Amino acid sequence: MRRLPHVTWLRSFEAAARHCSFSSAAEELNLTPAAVSQQIRLLEQHLDIQLFRRLAKGVELTDLGLAYAVPVRKSFQEMQAATDGLFRDQQKSVIRLRCSISFAALIVAPLLRDFCALHPQIEVELSTTVWADRMNGAHIDLDIRYGEGGWTERHIHPMPVDSAVIVCHPDYAATLGQTPIEAVLAKAAIVQIGGSETDWDRLFQICGFHGPRPAHWIRADSSLIALQILSAGHGCAIISKSFARRHLEDGRLVAPFDLEIPMGANFKLVEHDDAAGRADVKTLVDWLLRQTL
Repeated sequence: MRRLPHVTWLRSFEAAARHCSFSSAAEELNLTPAAVSQQIRLLEQHLDIQLFRRLAKGVELTDLGLAYAVPVRKSFQEMQAATDGLFRDQQKSVIRLRCSISFAALIVAPLLRDFCALHPQIEVELSTTVWADRMNGAHIDLDIRYGEGGWTERHIHPMPVDSAVIVCHPDYAATLGQTPIEAVLAKAAIVQIGGSETDWDRLFQICGFHGPRPAHWIRADSSLIALQILSAGHGCAIISKSFARRHLEDGRLVAPFDLEIPMGANFKLVEHDDAAGRADVKTLVDWLLRQTL
């Protein structure tokens, strides 16, 4: 295996190949044109190939030089990206926020641009899970969970979402009619969201229906997946208006009935005990709690 060339030679080669000029490369690297020319000559001797054709006015890459410039440039770009990513500006603080995949994709992610614009000194790392339950050691600073509580963390803030409605595709809504009828809903193609099985029982109670819960057509582990299924045109599901808002506003989906189902539980913003005293965490917590969900 051929020994790798010195990185200084490769840096001069990459710059000269990009500019097609030893002088421009020298200016970029804060070297003299003679130094760049010498480093490239040493590289050519090491590889035993000619990388540039020296012309009366400037230089141009040979075919082998052009082929070699591509992976060399890519290698420098990858090293730059790794350096920027791993050794970022230490003046920035990082907050690790975790929430359910539906809450992250449908509520938090669209809001983060505004937060980052207001607080450029704070970087938010957003991660997801289908069901958030406990913090994972020091890897999470904030957690948005669904449930009744009973967790051990000391700082827990209500973060309620809107009541739920029946949601479906406009074409499928035509099969349901304009008012909820027990016989129709009992035969509907239900998209059942995991963890929300009692929603249909509560819907039937609100409507005064006495039949059993409708059998589901398909199960989904999150509101996000359920919305994707419904967008294909078939089935209906009970989903919080906060999650379905954008689908309803742009007409991809509709709520066929003027009927709301209160949430069985709701969301809480939970602070990791080790992060609760941090000023940056308080900034994000206060901002999140001010948002209209």
